[in-house]
Amino acid sequence: TSVTSAKIQVNGVHLHYQQTGEGNHAVLLLPGMLGSGQTDFGPQLKSMNKKLFTIVAWDPRGYGQSIPPSRDFPPDFFERDAKDAVDLMQALKFKKFSLLGWSDGGITALIAAAKYPTLIHKLVVWGANASVTQEDVRIYNGIRDVSKWSEKVKKPLEEMYGHKYFAKTCEAWVDGISRFAEKSDGNICQELLPDIKCATFIIHGEKDPLVPRAHAEYIHKHIKGSR
Repeated sequence: TSVTSAKIQVNGVHLHYQQTGEGNHAVLLLPGMLGSGQTDFGPQLKSMNKKLFTIVAWDPRGYGQSIPPSRDFPPDFFERDAKDAVDLMQALKFKKFSLLGWSDGGITALIAAAKYPTLIHKLVVWGANASVTQEDVRIYNGIRDVSKWSEKVKKPLEEMYGHKYFAKTCEAWVDGISRFAEKSDGNICQELLPDIKCATFIIHGEKDPLVPRAHAEYIHKHIKGSR
């Protein structure tokens, strides 16, 4: 039941991941903005059923211990993360696997499930959105300045990154994700949702301060058979 921590070269970068369990069902855990396997999924790495599952938690490029490179946000950063995530699991020799993603990791998981349908077994997403509205941009700008964050949320990230990288990357994220709102429909991956064929479970927090509930309802409506 111990957790292995290692790096593997994928798409020209060294991606850090943690792995535990020996079950037949492989699961990749995808963290949210600025998150890593350890900060976002410590409890899951510890407590998920290790007889049923083989659990992998990754640090997307520029996050956690997958630095260098520094994190950037080109227009296709979600697609890049989706390809990195799938290629990581293939490099680790998993033929088929499930995705559990939250926030940005949820968006990444939606794209991966749509683009690589033969590889994805099941999908669970929470706090995800398939588009960005002007209202969302207003909410994102409210978290741009990390000095205003609560101590509880801020502390683990500051310890991992140091204040400067943390502050700079958060600002870059706000700019990067806000760019989607410049498109007429604010689209991130709306057109991909009907391509998701695997069993999909959508979770949403009634009081989620960053992602209004309409986003979860939209995803549910456009992924056939999701619940």
